[in-house]
Amino acid sequence: MQKTRVFLSLGSNLGHRKVYLEQAVLGLDKIPHSRVIRSSSVYETTAWGKTDQGNFYNIAVELETSLEAHDLLHFTQAIEHSLGREREEFWGPRTIDIDLLLFGEEKIDTQELTIPHPFMTKRAFVLEPLQEIAGDLKLQGKGIGEMLEELGEGKANKVGELFKDW
Repeated sequence: MQKTRVFLSLGSNLGHRKVYLEQAVLGLDKIPHSRVIRSSSVYETTAWGKTDQGNFYNIAVELETSLEAHDLLHFTQAIEHSLGREREEFWGPRTIDIDLLLFGEEKIDTQELTIPHPFMTKRAFVLEPLQEIAGDLKLQGKGIGEMLEELGEGKANKVGELFKDW
């Protein structure tokens, strides 16, 4: 089976944020035909899009899988559900959010899934953790560092580690 290199962004701004991130990463590592390669440090950021809510803890995760993208999406949504994610308000507060950012070189645009993630290059809370685990990636022909410089404000603040070794 061919393995695909996948990058995900995880965030939490309700309850024990770090615990939700840890539980989500453990869940990702249990997805059939998949394994977590690495996760970034934890970064704290203000909310994006809908700003009248608590700060988020965010991480980036690299995963290797032989699943198809939509199948992986369904597993990530099941993890979100198991950790109490409720989709009541668009960009609202959540226990956990798992976004598929990149799925190998694939470009996907369906009602259910868009890859590359359409907002990833506009969010420091996605780019900074991603740069930590995959600084060599090029997005839209630019390095992640260059994209962060273009963003200017809204930097993410590193607050600690999630897991040390995978």
